[in-house]
Amino acid sequence: MSDRLLDPAPPDPPPLYRTTDHWFQRATAALLGEVPCRLGCASCCIGPFPITLLDVQTLQQGLAGLPPDHRHHIEQRAIEQTSAMEAAFPQLTQTELLDDWTDQHIDRLVTEFHHQPCPALDAAGRCGVYSHRPLVCRSMGIPTEDQGLAHGACEVQTFIPILRLPTSFRQEEDRLAQEEASALEMLRHNTGMAGEEVFLPYGFLQRET
Repeated sequence: MSDRLLDPAPPDPPPLYRTTDHWFQRATAALLGEVPCRLGCASCCIGPFPITLLDVQTLQQGLAGLPPDHRHHIEQRAIEQTSAMEAAFPQLTQTELLDDWTDQHIDRLVTEFHHQPCPALDAAGRCGVYSHRPLVCRSMGIPTEDQGLAHGACEVQTFIPILRLPTSFRQEEDRLAQEEASALEMLRHNTGMAGEEVFLPYGFLQRET
């Protein structure tokens, strides 16, 4: 028997992550299949974006369950990406936390590195840590609404679904956001972590214990 078979399986992601998956599945059904998200469609997996420390913890759990060579490949890509980001934005060498960044500053980095794929994205457009991916990745694809207008969630959505997402789903989406904020606050309280968000590639770096 190989050592790999003796490795403990990573814990399941927190219930909030599974609840968000369920919300996305039901929201997609409510839009009668107009959401274009499919296996291999990775438009939303290109370019860095902020994730929470709750997501970082979940990503680390997912990485821990991968074969060593697979994990090393993802981590090396993350190291290369964060090194390039730090060369362009030296303040990241002081802290990876984004608490003091303005929206405009975040947008500048996102724009400069918009061709950078997620470190966990493979050549076939699949996620290497799918079961432990961030919350934003689980809800991406549902059209957004602003002041009564619907907007496609990504560049692949070149049309707006005829059906609008029922109000009850938007209310549930707000409750999930509140639950995420509470879970993040509890994590920070229990671990003493400072800050709330980092750019995606930092979530794949090995953490100090």
